[in-house]
Amino acid sequence: MADKDDVRLGKHFFEDIPSKNEAFFLKGAGALDWGMQNRLSRIFNPETGKTVMLAFDHGYFQGPTTGIERLDLNIAPLIPYSDVLMCTRGALRSSISPTVCKPIVLRASAGQSILSELSNELIAIDIQDAIRLDASALAAQVYIGAEYEHKSIGNVTKLIDMGSKYGIPTLAVTGVGEKMSRDQRYFGLATRICAEIGAHYVKSYYFEPGFEKVVAACPVPIVIAGGKKLPEKKALEMAYKAIDQGAAGVDMGRNIFQSDCPVGMIQAVGAVVHNSVKPDKAIKIYEEIKVQEKT
Repeated sequence: MADKDDVRLGKHFFEDIPSKNEAFFLKGAGALDWGMQNRLSRIFNPETGKTVMLAFDHGYFQGPTTGIERLDLNIAPLIPYSDVLMCTRGALRSSISPTVCKPIVLRASAGQSILSELSNELIAIDIQDAIRLDASALAAQVYIGAEYEHKSIGNVTKLIDMGSKYGIPTLAVTGVGEKMSRDQRYFGLATRICAEIGAHYVKSYYFEPGFEKVVAACPVPIVIAGGKKLPEKKALEMAYKAIDQGAAGVDMGRNIFQSDCPVGMIQAVGAVVHNSVKPDKAIKIYEEIKVQEKT
């Protein structure tokens, strides 16, 4: 019961100091509700406005691909150096300790495999289960120009509507088939469509030339996919160029967990993303940690 015996009247109202309403730091998110902004603040570091997402959701259509055969062994050492974990609900429940306090972006689409048409996906999670898992965001592919383009856009639209009821943002992932051009025209179209249907941020690929124009034309943040495994220096160069041209972070998987020193690589990526460390210096972080692991 509240104590009524010592109620003191307020004295210091600071009438000479105007009320302060800080603008939200993230592009395109200034009008969102508090819960949505709070979750986005978990994903994107408010001090830098950037994020390093560790993606290990590949198994939902690739199976036990190289580097994530054992999630409990391959991913656990990388968690402390990531800002966000992007995974499936099955991987989260079975392989990630519930004591981990990193924000989770849940892969919410499924329904196909590498043996079938990749764009033929469906929503694979109920919003109530996403809430039970304390998801900071939901993620699904949008396949612009693919056979099931319409269905994939519909999937993401449904996720946006479902998540918005509970303050959970949606990440739209631009899926690219083998026959699609990876250029400014394509990614300008794909990322803009994702933003226009209401995605709160977009995952896309880095490309040259014109990436900075795609970022400028997208009214919400873009994070880049790591894509296929590259030599470590090349992957760091790609990340640096993307950040320098306006990307709000990276969502890397294979370029980290398929590295011969994943712990060193994720720390080097973090230095590039959050501290604008140039690739020549970032690669030394990777190399030094690689040497330390061998000694």
